[in-house]
Amino acid sequence: MNGTASKTPPSIGVFDSGFGGLTVLRALVARMPQARYAFIGDTARLPYGSKSRRTIARYAAQCAQFLVNEQGAEFLVIACNTASALALDAIQDAVSVPVLGVIEPGAEAARAASRTGDVLVIATDATVQSHAYAAACQARGLRALEMACPLLVPLVEEGWTDHSVTAEVIRIYLAELTTKAAAQGMNPDTLVLGCTHYPLLRPLIEAAVPAGMRVIDSAEATASTAMKLFTQHELEKHSPSAMDPNAQDPSKQDQIRCFATDSVEKFERLGSRFLNRPTGKVELVDLGG
Repeated sequence: MNGTASKTPPSIGVFDSGFGGLTVLRALVARMPQARYAFIGDTARLPYGSKSRRTIARYAAQCAQFLVNEQGAEFLVIACNTASALALDAIQDAVSVPVLGVIEPGAEAARAASRTGDVLVIATDATVQSHAYAAACQARGLRALEMACPLLVPLVEEGWTDHSVTAEVIRIYLAELTTKAAAQGMNPDTLVLGCTHYPLLRPLIEAAVPAGMRVIDSAEATASTAMKLFTQHELEKHSPSAMDPNAQDPSKQDQIRCFATDSVEKFERLGSRFLNRPTGKVELVDLGG
């Protein structure tokens, strides 16, 4: 390492169409507490799933450029399954920094976990319709069966993450999914959580899956991949201590800055559940139509 290496902590930008991606940010902070983070939720224009691919790409590129050009992000994590599925190429074209989505890490973690080669994926309807997880799993020699679980996101946002109603909904969804898998001659041993809201339901989901089935949290998988990817880049220009997980944390006051394009009060109220700590003052930004 040469003597000119910077000692400043790396800056990581995280983007979601809403605030579910705060589960990814939480996992990133746990692994890289020495970094500084800027998170933007495009709350004025969600849900992305009801938009065309072209519109999603435009919105996502605007958010990425905001994080890089205005917040100085040196790396981007796309903590949005819909944007990762439909706009990753557009985001990579829009900025000059490394970009990581959530789908490839989730599929890679499934490959590492599965012994049978058959995996299940639960996600939102938009992510399932894109078949992005199925394609990523197939590229790794896995068979994947995807199913949309549209009731889970509103249950999480209602705060019913440890409720008997939510547990029953999860049981019904997983029973339907495993029945479909059996009908297709599959022997799944791994379940991928393909939505950033779902980590808040992980205890209920793990209680509902068949015995021995591994549950893959794509937020955790993305954070693990991000740490490896970003460390490699950072060590080229930062001092080793800048990426040392044991290095002193930056002050909690300025470690994380959160931005939203609408509904900052709702973001502050619900965001703390996903981040597992107060979001702090969420700043309102206007990215245009």
